[in-house]
Amino acid sequence: MSLFHAVLWLDHHEAKLLQFDADHVEAERLRAHSHHTKQHGSAVRSEHEFFAEVCAALQGITEVLVTGSRTAQADFRHYLEKHRPQQVGQVVGYESVDQLSDKQLVALARQYFVKHDRMNGVPTPT
Repeated sequence: MSLFHAVLWLDHHEAKLLQFDADHVEAERLRAHSHHTKQHGSAVRSEHEFFAEVCAALQGITEVLVTGSRTAQADFRHYLEKHRPQQVGQVVGYESVDQLSDKQLVALARQYFVKHDRMNGVPTPT
């Protein structure tokens, strides 16, 4: 089931994607697979592979709020702009937060989307 809104919490090693509507929450967890080699740039390749998995998980979601550390958000934003420009429009905002529980993330996102949708004249789907 694809839901209209989602909140993504990420750092460089893990991501939590929570899709939700008024009644349901679907959670998905993604972890980076570290396989460093002596080859130059292997850490960057590992990060890009992780971000590609996150982008694949975002397919079909209309609006996503990205949360997490500033550094992880900036790196993910850069990855999106450079490698997945077709998905840039899915992200409606970035919020720096510490690691929160799933319930706290969904509550934060619901508040964010109510304000976001009101500002854009869009009724929040139920």
